[in-house]
Amino acid sequence: MVIQMNVSEAKAKLSELLDAAAAGKEVVIARSGRVVARLVAIEEPANRRLGFFPLEVSDDLFMPLDDETLAMWE
Repeated sequence: MVIQMNVSEAKAKLSELLDAAAAGKEVVIARSGRVVARLVAIEEPANRRLGFFPLEVSDDLFMPLDDETLAMWE
């Protein structure tokens, strides 16, 4: 089922349209009856992998170092 709305109506119902897209429905937005955009759900990003090693890397590894730790490396 395709849901198609003009921009003005889509502005008023954006939350509902986002829920519909997240549920897998096709949502199309039109301007003056001409299709200009489509809302689609995005997939969760996969966990990061470090090269060929079968291990997961915590996002903390990519956080900036605090001043004390950084001073130890200088």
